[in-house]
Amino acid sequence: GTIKLPIVPRPNMAICILGDQHDIDRAKHGGVDSMSVDDLKKLNKNKKLIKKLARKYDAFIASETLIKQIPRILGPGLSKAGKFPTPVSHTDDLSGKVTEVKSTIK
Repeated sequence: GTIKLPIVPRPNMAICILGDQHDIDRAKHGGVDSMSVDDLKKLNKNKKLIKKLARKYDAFIASETLIKQIPRILGPGLSKAGKFPTPVSHTDDLSGKVTEVKSTIK
């Protein structure tokens, strides 16, 4: 399982936002890497590229609108790596969600 800690054990953890345009804009504003649906489709279910993506980032956050499509677009790559994205809605505070993900350990 995962445990949420009161402090952030890895402050420089690499996080990527997989989202629609609204969340990508919020990610840019917060200085977090982001990828759109089109960027994900370019990976074309290529296992090597998906593994590379999973290795590049420590965690992923995805728009609620996109979360159901991710297994369809990427295949099982992220789940196998144990990095399936955490959902975030448009009303959630993105920087708060990023901090929450950084302070959660497996």
